[in-house]
Amino acid sequence: MKALLKKSSAAEPFSFSFVNDEGKMVLKSENYKAKDSASKGINSVKKNCTEDKRYVLKESTNGMYFFNVKSANGQVVATSAMYPSVQDRTDAINHVKTSVPGCAIEEQLG
Repeated sequence: MKALLKKSSAAEPFSFSFVNDEGKMVLKSENYKAKDSASKGINSVKKNCTEDKRYVLKESTNGMYFFNVKSANGQVVATSAMYPSVQDRTDAINHVKTSVPGCAIEEQLG
């Protein structure tokens, strides 16, 4: 797992995602105006992802399952990919808990 800090041409150009070893997105952020804010978001996910109480389990309108990771102040800092079953979502959470805290951060600022 690694965190990718990205910059786009959007009005709020900075965002991040966590991708697994196959390069598939597991978690993504909202967009931020400043690089520092996106970096703080990455660190918040790394810090909070080991605690069960930081996860909000959701079901989409199309029957897929996903989760949000919240910071200590209750703000959503990352949203997961969609999963076809509750078990797949649970497996993804377990992978996040073990792989995200120590993962590397790669900047893709173009």
